[in-house]
Amino acid sequence: MTLYHCGGLLVEEPDWMLESEVFVRRLNDFVSLWWTFGGGTRLDVGSDSPPKLTVLPPSKDELEQQQQQGKATLMCLANKGFPSDWTLVWKVDGSSSSSWEESRSPAVLEKDGKYTWSSTLRLPADQWDKVVSVTCEATQGSQNPVSYTLRRDECSQ
Repeated sequence: MTLYHCGGLLVEEPDWMLESEVFVRRLNDFVSLWWTFGGGTRLDVGSDSPPKLTVLPPSKDELEQQQQQGKATLMCLANKGFPSDWTLVWKVDGSSSSSWEESRSPAVLEKDGKYTWSSTLRLPADQWDKVVSVTCEATQGSQNPVSYTLRRDECSQ
């Protein structure tokens, strides 16, 4: 085995060679909280931090136009989380459903090294009228889940 330094790290090079490429960037040239290796394996380096969640209800304008569109859109904002692979799950009145329209934005790395992302839930408008509460829950690996619950009766109509 051969030992060499790579950007301040001591790296062991085995006697056998891998057939994939490895991308390495010197730390003193560019500071990043993540590196991508070979064909796309990503390594996040930092301290675990649960995101702060906020659930935004459907807008007043959207609710007034429900008759035309038939949908009510809610958004869960996840701020200051690390790493980037937290999963956001929606629960309406305590239950999940695969029939709802859900989408998630890609995580954005902020200057402070934490990630921000969002998830959107679209419910049939007539279902929103009967909802008591909507919860957005974030889970990641062995970390404790975090959640935010919006009660519909707390929304100004």
